[in-house]
Amino acid sequence: ITVGMNTLPPYADMANNGVITGLDVDIAEEAFRRMGYRAEFTTSDWEQKTKLVDNGEIDCIWDCSSMDGRENDYQWAGPYLVSHQVIAVSAQSSIERMSDLAGKTIAVQATGKPEAIFLSGGENVPAFRNIISLADRGVQYALLDCGYVDAVAAHEMAILQYMEDYGAEFRILDKPLRGTGIGVAFSNNGNRGLAQRLTETFAQML
Repeated sequence: ITVGMNTLPPYADMANNGVITGLDVDIAEEAFRRMGYRAEFTTSDWEQKTKLVDNGEIDCIWDCSSMDGRENDYQWAGPYLVSHQVIAVSAQSSIERMSDLAGKTIAVQATGKPEAIFLSGGENVPAFRNIISLADRGVQYALLDCGYVDAVAAHEMAILQYMEDYGAEFRILDKPLRGTGIGVAFSNNGNRGLAQRLTETFAQML
């Protein structure tokens, strides 16, 4: 099974020797082992992930992907984790709540759930000044750390991992942007039944 991943510590990270490691890697290896497969991991242009899984270059997208609002985009296995999408600001920032982001610049990952939320224009979305969408998730934290953006919106565990790894002083706003179920995405064109089998395997592992 070829598993498409994007580096997002602690879920997945690229070691110095080029090997992908992390929580999602451990779960994927065990789950597919139980199903009789050996998992092989690859990274690629993540904005093309749907195209990659549809044309068979990868068998699934395992990228801490939110299932909410995307139920019909893929065949899903899971959820196998629950994650909170949160907003982080610098420790010295005057931003205390989401409404304070009016007129501010926010960094998000391209194609991610926070990007969709901020671009939706919903009634709870503040009139932000600018949104910067990045293919590399790690860059958004560096932008906040250097003061180039006012806030980032991302998975809470990923932000906490960056703070631990780099000694960054961020503050996470009290109210999460969204709680979401995390799943593994297979192409809607697939007929191998892998999504259902993997969901059943997750239940066994739990």
